[in-house]
Amino acid sequence: MKIYTRAGDEGATALFGGGKVGKDHPRVEAYGDVDELNASLGLARSIDMMPRIDEVLVPVQRDLFAIGALLATPDREKMKEQLSKARIDEQRIEELERAIDACEAELEPLRSFIVPGGTPKAAALHVARTVCRRAERRVVHLAAEIELPAMVVVYLNRLSDLLFMLARVANKRAGAGEVTW
Repeated sequence: MKIYTRAGDEGATALFGGGKVGKDHPRVEAYGDVDELNASLGLARSIDMMPRIDEVLVPVQRDLFAIGALLATPDREKMKEQLSKARIDEQRIEELERAIDACEAELEPLRSFIVPGGTPKAAALHVARTVCRRAERRVVHLAAEIELPAMVVVYLNRLSDLLFMLARVANKRAGAGEVTW
Protein backbone atom coordinates (compact mmCIF):
# COMPACT_ATOMS: atom_id res chain seq x y z
CA MET A 1 0.00 0.00 0.00
CA LYS A 2 1.38 3.39 -0.96
CA ILE A 3 1.41 6.20 1.57
CA TYR A 4 0.36 8.77 -0.99
CA THR A 5 -2.70 8.20 -3.13
CA ARG A 6 -3.31 11.70 -4.49
CA ALA A 7 -7.01 11.08 -3.77
CA GLY A 8 -7.17 14.03 -1.39
CA ASP A 9 -5.29 16.52 -3.52
CA GLU A 10 -8.45 18.48 -4.22
CA GLY A 11 -9.47 18.86 -0.58
CA ALA A 12 -11.79 15.88 -0.08
CA THR A 13 -11.31 12.68 1.85
CA ALA A 14 -13.02 9.29 1.83
CA LEU A 15 -14.91 8.04 4.87
CA PHE A 16 -14.97 4.49 6.21
CA GLY A 17 -17.87 2.67 4.63
CA GLY A 18 -18.15 5.03 1.69
CA GLY A 19 -18.74 8.63 0.86
CA LYS A 20 -16.50 11.67 0.61
CA VAL A 21 -16.45 14.94 2.50
CA GLY A 22 -14.28 18.02 2.49
CA LYS A 23 -11.19 17.89 4.65
CA ASP A 24 -12.67 20.76 6.68
CA HIS A 25 -15.92 18.86 7.38
CA PRO A 26 -16.88 18.67 11.09
CA ARG A 27 -16.48 14.89 10.96
CA VAL A 28 -12.89 15.21 9.73
CA GLU A 29 -12.18 17.94 12.29
CA ALA A 30 -13.46 15.64 15.06
CA TYR A 31 -11.51 12.54 14.12
CA GLY A 32 -8.47 14.66 13.29
CA ASP A 33 -8.46 16.09 16.82
CA VAL A 34 -8.84 12.59 18.27
CA ASP A 35 -5.84 11.52 16.15
CA GLU A 36 -3.86 14.53 17.42
CA LEU A 37 -4.80 13.57 20.98
CA ASN A 38 -3.54 10.04 20.35
CA ALA A 39 -0.23 11.41 19.04
CA SER A 40 0.02 13.75 22.05
CA LEU A 41 -0.37 10.77 24.35
CA GLY A 42 2.35 8.93 22.43
CA LEU A 43 4.63 11.90 23.00
CA ALA A 44 3.75 12.00 26.70
CA ARG A 45 4.49 8.27 27.02
CA SER A 46 7.91 8.74 25.39
CA ILE A 47 9.05 11.32 27.95
CA ASP A 48 10.54 10.12 31.24
CA MET A 49 8.76 6.80 31.15
CA MET A 50 6.68 6.16 34.27
CA PRO A 51 5.28 2.64 34.11
CA ARG A 52 2.11 3.11 36.15
CA ILE A 53 1.17 6.25 34.20
CA ASP A 54 2.17 4.87 30.81
CA GLU A 55 0.27 1.63 31.44
CA VAL A 56 -2.91 3.69 31.81
CA LEU A 57 -2.24 5.54 28.56
CA VAL A 58 -1.69 2.59 26.19
CA PRO A 59 -5.27 1.27 26.44
CA VAL A 60 -6.53 4.85 26.10
CA GLN A 61 -4.58 5.17 22.85
CA ARG A 62 -6.24 2.00 21.59
CA ASP A 63 -9.64 3.42 22.56
CA LEU A 64 -8.85 6.59 20.63
CA PHE A 65 -8.09 4.61 17.45
CA ALA A 66 -11.52 3.04 17.69
CA ILE A 67 -13.21 6.37 18.48
CA GLY A 68 -11.48 7.94 15.47
CA ALA A 69 -12.71 5.09 13.28
CA LEU A 70 -16.22 5.49 14.67
CA LEU A 71 -16.16 9.24 13.90
CA ALA A 72 -14.95 8.51 10.35
CA THR A 73 -17.80 6.06 9.76
CA PRO A 74 -21.12 7.39 8.46
CA ASP A 75 -22.74 3.93 8.59
CA ARG A 76 -24.51 3.44 11.96
CA GLU A 77 -23.97 -0.33 12.02
CA LYS A 78 -20.26 0.11 11.44
CA MET A 79 -20.27 2.78 14.19
CA LYS A 80 -21.69 0.20 16.60
CA GLU A 81 -18.93 -2.22 15.58
CA GLN A 82 -16.24 0.38 16.28
CA LEU A 83 -17.79 1.30 19.63
CA SER A 84 -17.93 -2.33 20.75
CA LYS A 85 -14.39 -2.93 19.49
CA ALA A 86 -13.22 -0.03 21.63
CA ARG A 87 -15.34 -1.19 24.54
CA ILE A 88 -16.39 2.38 25.17
CA ASP A 89 -19.16 1.69 27.65
CA GLU A 90 -20.11 2.38 31.26
CA GLN A 91 -17.54 -0.16 32.47
CA ARG A 92 -14.74 1.61 30.59
CA ILE A 93 -15.85 4.97 32.00
CA GLU A 94 -15.72 3.43 35.48
CA GLU A 95 -12.16 2.25 34.78
CA LEU A 96 -11.16 5.82 33.92
CA GLU A 97 -12.86 7.04 37.09
CA ARG A 98 -10.99 4.46 39.19
CA ALA A 99 -7.72 5.68 37.65
CA ILE A 100 -8.69 9.25 38.55
CA ASP A 101 -9.53 8.14 42.10
CA ALA A 102 -6.16 6.38 42.39
CA CYS A 103 -4.43 9.61 41.37
CA GLU A 104 -6.44 11.61 43.90
CA ALA A 105 -5.40 9.20 46.66
CA GLU A 106 -1.77 9.95 45.83
CA LEU A 107 -2.11 13.74 45.76
CA GLU A 108 -2.85 16.62 48.07
CA PRO A 109 -6.39 17.94 47.60
CA LEU A 110 -6.74 20.54 44.89
CA ARG A 111 -7.19 24.01 46.44
CA SER A 112 -6.55 26.28 43.47
CA PHE A 113 -5.95 26.23 39.75
CA ILE A 114 -2.71 24.59 38.63
CA VAL A 115 -0.54 26.39 36.09
CA PRO A 116 0.28 23.76 33.42
CA GLY A 117 3.92 22.75 33.38
CA GLY A 118 6.41 21.15 35.71
CA THR A 119 8.35 18.22 34.35
CA PRO A 120 8.43 17.51 30.60
CA LYS A 121 6.17 14.49 31.22
CA ALA A 122 3.60 16.54 33.14
CA ALA A 123 3.74 19.38 30.59
CA ALA A 124 3.12 16.89 27.76
CA LEU A 125 0.15 15.45 29.67
CA HIS A 126 -1.25 18.97 30.13
CA VAL A 127 -0.95 19.57 26.39
CA ALA A 128 -2.71 16.25 25.76
CA ARG A 129 -5.45 17.37 28.18
CA THR A 130 -6.08 20.53 26.19
CA VAL A 131 -6.11 18.61 22.91
CA CYS A 132 -8.61 16.23 24.53
CA ARG A 133 -10.85 19.17 25.46
CA ARG A 134 -10.70 20.43 21.87
CA ALA A 135 -11.53 16.97 20.54
CA GLU A 136 -14.47 16.87 22.94
CA ARG A 137 -15.73 20.24 21.66
CA ARG A 138 -15.43 19.04 18.05
CA VAL A 139 -17.32 15.83 18.83
CA VAL A 140 -20.07 17.81 20.59
CA HIS A 141 -20.30 20.03 17.50
CA LEU A 142 -20.48 16.99 15.22
CA ALA A 143 -23.10 15.35 17.45
CA ALA A 144 -25.34 18.37 16.86
CA GLU A 145 -25.26 17.52 13.13
CA ILE A 146 -25.29 13.72 13.12
CA GLU A 147 -26.29 10.98 15.50
CA LEU A 148 -23.33 9.81 17.58
CA PRO A 149 -23.20 7.56 20.62
CA ALA A 150 -23.31 9.85 23.68
CA MET A 151 -20.69 7.67 25.34
CA VAL A 152 -18.00 9.20 23.10
CA VAL A 153 -18.46 12.63 24.70
CA VAL A 154 -18.58 11.09 28.18
CA TYR A 155 -15.35 9.22 27.47
CA LEU A 156 -13.50 12.32 26.25
CA ASN A 157 -14.78 14.37 29.17
CA ARG A 158 -13.58 11.80 31.69
CA LEU A 159 -10.30 11.33 29.82
CA SER A 160 -9.44 15.03 30.07
CA ASP A 161 -9.96 14.82 33.85
CA LEU A 162 -7.70 11.77 33.97
CA LEU A 163 -4.98 13.50 31.96
CA PHE A 164 -5.05 16.46 34.37
CA MET A 165 -4.63 14.10 37.32
CA LEU A 166 -1.86 12.11 35.60
CA ALA A 167 0.01 15.37 34.97
CA ARG A 168 -0.21 16.18 38.67
CA VAL A 169 0.95 12.67 39.59
CA ALA A 170 3.86 12.87 37.15
CA ASN A 171 5.03 16.08 38.82
CA LYS A 172 4.65 14.62 42.29
CA ARG A 173 6.51 11.41 41.47
CA ALA A 174 9.35 13.41 39.92
CA GLY A 175 9.56 15.63 42.99
CA ALA A 176 8.44 18.72 41.09
CA GLY A 177 6.15 21.12 42.83
CA GLU A 178 3.05 22.59 41.30
CA VAL A 179 2.65 26.25 40.48
CA THR A 180 -0.74 27.54 41.47
CA TRP A 181 -2.65 30.48 40.11
